[in-house]
Amino acid sequence: MEKIAKLAAWFVLLQGWQRLLTAFALGLASALAMPPVYFFPVLFFTFASFAWIMDGAYSDARTGFFGLLRSAFAPGWWFGFGYFLAGLWWIGNAFLIEAEDFAWALPFAVVLLPALLAVFWGIAAVIARLLWSDHWGRAFALAAGFGAAEYLRGTLFTGFPWNAIGYAIMPHPVLMQGASVLGLYGMTVIAVLVLALPMIALSAGSGGKAWPRLPLMLAVVLAAAQSGYGAYRLATAAEAADGPAIRIMQPAIEQRDKLAPGNELSIIETYLDVSVSSPEGDKDGLEGIDYLIWPESAFPFLLTEQPEVIAAIANMLPEGTTLVTGALRWEPGGAGNPQGHVYNSIYVIDSNGEILEAADKTHLVPFGEYLPFQTLLETYGFEQLTRQAGGFAAGAQRNVLLGSGDHPMLPLICYEAIFSGALRNGLSDAAAKPAWIVNLTNDAWFGRTPGPYQHFQQALLRGVEEGIPVVRVANTGISAVSNAHGQILESIPLGAQGTADAVLPQALGDTLFTRFGHGPFGALLIACCIIALTSRRLGIG
Repeated sequence: MEKIAKLAAWFVLLQGWQRLLTAFALGLASALAMPPVYFFPVLFFTFASFAWIMDGAYSDARTGFFGLLRSAFAPGWWFGFGYFLAGLWWIGNAFLIEAEDFAWALPFAVVLLPALLAVFWGIAAVIARLLWSDHWGRAFALAAGFGAAEYLRGTLFTGFPWNAIGYAIMPHPVLMQGASVLGLYGMTVIAVLVLALPMIALSAGSGGKAWPRLPLMLAVVLAAAQSGYGAYRLATAAEAADGPAIRIMQPAIEQRDKLAPGNELSIIETYLDVSVSSPEGDKDGLEGIDYLIWPESAFPFLLTEQPEVIAAIANMLPEGTTLVTGALRWEPGGAGNPQGHVYNSIYVIDSNGEILEAADKTHLVPFGEYLPFQTLLETYGFEQLTRQAGGFAAGAQRNVLLGSGDHPMLPLICYEAIFSGALRNGLSDAAAKPAWIVNLTNDAWFGRTPGPYQHFQQALLRGVEEGIPVVRVANTGISAVSNAHGQILESIPLGAQGTADAVLPQALGDTLFTRFGHGPFGALLIACCIIALTSRRLGIG
């Protein structure tokens, strides 16, 4: 403990640019906790070290309310900038697909986005500073600050909750089950507590007192409760094996090839050829398969304008097999809108080639599917990565597909799956209870980078929160079928071409998170604030 106390003192005494540069380095290291590395133990060091930096900011001789807040915001921002820079650099890969037109924007994507997201971690530090003390209760101040800030990051300005800290302590299904109660943001609060409490307590020394041992015990209890509840939930799970048979198809077509003019026929031939191949590679067809699933934006054209492609799909599908696929959908516009509206959609197509249902993406990707101030920026020659003139239109509501059958489906396109607690917002039928999530995506934009791994983990957790299985199909991966507990039943690795067959797992009843949403998270946040303030007032340490 003496060595830890000396280490803490070193961080506390940092000043000026040394303090900020160290916070930046801690943020860079913290990104190792995210997929595909999953080295979450690094956060025990980085979050405790950031708390010690905050101790230095707390003891600064700055005067005035805003002076004190600035001393907290700056290290918080640099901590976040390092974290998001190291964790999201792969976004720049999308701007290199057509580098001749978009490479100029690469520095803005790689640097500006992390800089903006880091503002929320600066806010986290400010909130924590308002609750700070020189006792172990400051770990609760840190948890309250980061819990609130991560919620705001996932909600404000359309939200972007990518790589929320809560994911770090949920790399395995055993550790994911708490999300069915607390959701992502509640688990973020728990994560900061478990990560920060041990070394903060040890740095103070026990001195023969009971109080410093209490935070250590609390951290152990929280970690044990998380893993114990997960183990119990998995051990008592009962899986039914009478669901529909599903085949997921991953074509593994590189994004540059998908965009190249003249490749349309080759792309469709690949889809048809791979779809009728069994996971073992045999051309066995689709007999016995109830649902064939293709990825997002499967067609580099409007399907409804290509009757020969629809006919080829009908010829491929045996009677009783239904295709669920991503597709572009067009609606004519009214007066003053000659281009009409283009939607990123999901189609349900039967064996006769009839499009039975469609669902439109409701949460679009900024700069990928639309531009802020679209019309104005287009007049200056700017366009989003997908090059859709006028940008994509957002669906007015989220439709449950296959609602007339026994297995209604909640369609989520691409990054719609990253928004905790928002999956059922805007449902056309508020009383609908989906039996499965279908998440279609095209992570080919990001190549063989950490992005697809991070996206995959987030989709798995949505199923745990909602208590329903997830069928995820990506153009280049990762595609998988997972049950309602986040356990992967079948998968196709990143970059591989092929299929995987599975029986749709059983949906569970409503989880506590489904029923109460972010209510438990709010209660945790209030409890952390109360404990932090009480600790400061009573001088518990």
